[in-house]
Amino acid sequence: MNILLVMIPLSILLALGAGIAFFWAVDHDQFDDLDTPKLLPLLDADAPRDRDGEPTEPRA
Repeated sequence: MNILLVMIPLSILLALGAGIAFFWAVDHDQFDDLDTPKLLPLLDADAPRDRDGEPTEPRA
């Protein structure tokens, strides 16, 4: 029963922290662009480069 004296305030603090983190993220525009991150892995990578940093020719 004494554990409730610790767990109830701890859970309230955790919920309060989660609410503060959520509203901070909304306020700092973290949820504005939800489409671009899922497309980033599909974009082509940069062309391979040689030792001098010049782009290499594609092989036929």
